[in-house]
Amino acid sequence: MPGSILGTSVRRVEDPELIRGHATYVDNIVPPGALHVVFVRSPLAHARLESVDATKAREAPGVVAVLTGDDLADVPDHRPFMVLNDACARPLLARGKVRFVGDMVAAVVATTTAEAVDAAELVEVDYDPLEPVVDPEAALADDAPLQFEDLGSNLAAGFRDPDDVRPLDGADAVVRARLVNQRLAVAPMEGNAVTATPGGDDQPHDMTVHVSTQMPHGLRGQVAQQWGWDLERVRVVAPHVGGGFGGKAGMAPEHAVVIETARRLGRVVTWTETRSENLTAMPHGRGQVQYAELGLRRDGTIVGLHARVVGDAGAYAGFGGALALGPTRNMAQGVYRIPTIAYDAAAVLTTTTPMGAFRGAGRPEAAAMLERMMDLAAAELDLDPAEIRRRNFLAPEDFPLTTVTGSLYDSGEYAKALDKALELAGYDELRAEQARRRDREDRVVLGVGLAVYVEVTAGGGGAEYGKVSVDDDGGATVSVGTSAHGQGHATSFAMIVTDRLGIPMDQVRFVQSDTAVVPRGGGTGGSRSLQLAGSSVLVAADTVLERAREVVASALEASPDDVVVDDDGRLGVAGVPDRSMSWREVAVAAHEQGVELAEIRDESQQGATYPFGAHVSVVEVDLDTGRVTPVRHVAVDDCGRVLNPTLVAGQQHGGLAQGISQALWEGFSYDEDGNPTTGSFAAYLLPTAAEVPPFEAATTETPTPYNPLGAKGIGEAATVGSTPAVQNAVVDALAHLGVRHVDMPLTPDRVWRTVRDAEAGTVTDPWSEPPAFFTTLPVRGSSGDPEAASVDV
Repeated sequence: MPGSILGTSVRRVEDPELIRGHATYVDNIVPPGALHVVFVRSPLAHARLESVDATKAREAPGVVAVLTGDDLADVPDHRPFMVLNDACARPLLARGKVRFVGDMVAAVVATTTAEAVDAAELVEVDYDPLEPVVDPEAALADDAPLQFEDLGSNLAAGFRDPDDVRPLDGADAVVRARLVNQRLAVAPMEGNAVTATPGGDDQPHDMTVHVSTQMPHGLRGQVAQQWGWDLERVRVVAPHVGGGFGGKAGMAPEHAVVIETARRLGRVVTWTETRSENLTAMPHGRGQVQYAELGLRRDGTIVGLHARVVGDAGAYAGFGGALALGPTRNMAQGVYRIPTIAYDAAAVLTTTTPMGAFRGAGRPEAAAMLERMMDLAAAELDLDPAEIRRRNFLAPEDFPLTTVTGSLYDSGEYAKALDKALELAGYDELRAEQARRRDREDRVVLGVGLAVYVEVTAGGGGAEYGKVSVDDDGGATVSVGTSAHGQGHATSFAMIVTDRLGIPMDQVRFVQSDTAVVPRGGGTGGSRSLQLAGSSVLVAADTVLERAREVVASALEASPDDVVVDDDGRLGVAGVPDRSMSWREVAVAAHEQGVELAEIRDESQQGATYPFGAHVSVVEVDLDTGRVTPVRHVAVDDCGRVLNPTLVAGQQHGGLAQGISQALWEGFSYDEDGNPTTGSFAAYLLPTAAEVPPFEAATTETPTPYNPLGAKGIGEAATVGSTPAVQNAVVDALAHLGVRHVDMPLTPDRVWRTVRDAEAGTVTDPWSEPPAFFTTLPVRGSSGDPEAASVDV
């Protein structure tokens, strides 16, 4: 074909079905006669479970069964997507203790949800309250209440670097800060939902599970392992999924209870969580306290970084606590030349909702820490924030490069992204306007914040399934092992097939997310889909084309080397317009010749890829009220080769909304008794379109050499870059008052108090000494470091 569709803006092919209301979410395809589950959840954060009396509930109208922890004692404990500490296993329903508000105590099964709700109120639970511990730093105090007494500590995992790693030696200046990356609720539009249908010996599957998940094949593996079923006897189907963002990775304990209930009763059982359940029980994200020290020379070049990080694991050692030990450490060097890094980390149990992944999963936390420190360094050395970054960038000729923390960067051109962002933003004029307002002593001040980041995508390695086949009608079917939940996979993969085979996109069928149809797959997470599954589709399509050229050459008595795809998508002899065949005709000829026009590939790549970018945030801050108004946001993100600018922009916009929201509004919190104080959307502040600023999203393209598309991930990039840019902008707006740092979320109350104190001559030092427990952590790689090799997710 003379041109390529790749790199052009193409409308999403997924949207008409969604817009017309034809979507098939788990909750709207529940079969008639299904039983409905409602969970009884603990109202206490920490308590001994003295008794659970379900007598009255079992006698209630419509109730088929009520299950308690004792009823499920013979079922293996739940194993999450990633196990942080085996000693902190979670039973399917609580036994002995409850460990957070929302912990499941009983499951009521009835013929309708309403009947189950009524009966759940009749379950009588006797709790013996225990002291909660909400703060992860307080949880490691000597007298802290323990979640697991046998463990002897609330430390789920941790390590420190050897004492001879001294990153601040030789520094002319050291900037220090204690930074809080607050806990967030994932809050997808669709919460968790699952329907379990038991099978039998006369049916192909022991269990069929329709579930809202990012990783159908991974969940199938967990189900098979939990119940000892052969893998092929479990079918998992993910229909349309209303957002995941990391919160739907793997089998939730609620899924397991529903599946076990269906197995026991021999009936279809379903559950869809309420919004309050979603906010309090779906694993939360972020949740780190970071003690960072950055050493520099007087000219602004970095000498070293010392980071001591506490990761909140929540109850049952939620795997999100491990993100502080893995991805945050791995990305601690960021885009800069940092000769020495010491990094100590602890994942800590608290009596709060278990922690998991949220868009970026450890990488936004690293960027937030490093980019705040760069702004503190700029202020300390009286350098422009853009200039100090330029002086420390890794150069394009440095790649491929292994960082101090062991990440192998594939390619990067960081200064190019920053220069483009500054140009688009009109940086010099913004600084001039800021100065004018300060000279006039305006009470609405301007802040300009920068962030330059690098993150890791497809970090889990492995291969990904992709199949391309030409159908009898001349169309094509593409099947992949990834699982889309809004990203535009059907459009991306159809574009690749169209580009290679010339078959129109509206004739390319898309198959995903059904383990009975797609034999294997890694699902969707870590922005891996296009670079892995896309490469499999690309190679498979090229292989199919080569076979088709052989078929056409045989049918037209020509050389395969002379067969090409013409402008009309037909295969014919080059230079002979009247000698060509449609794909329908090629399919017929292939059958006659015994040639299969289908290919399966499982492509992998030699390593992870590292997207990067530069963001400029412009905010206004009202000094009298503390209100922060985001005015503009310029994002220049580099995800390697761009296949569809429309899809990339969509991912940028979504990531920006979530990243800006963390900086300004979102934060899940608890009172001192462990009760959620933000357990509804009345208190947990998600922005609407009215709150977010205009997005100016652009790209640079630095292809990766690791896959034939040259593509890196884009799904999480804008979230990584936007949060620190906004936080830096707010601090920058207050810098003339002597303010050096304000923790997120930058609420009006928090900003107003900071302004009040600063104008009264009291500026809070952003540094406090790290807790002593860091010095007692096992040295990395030693026999006492149980997590050294198992926390990269």
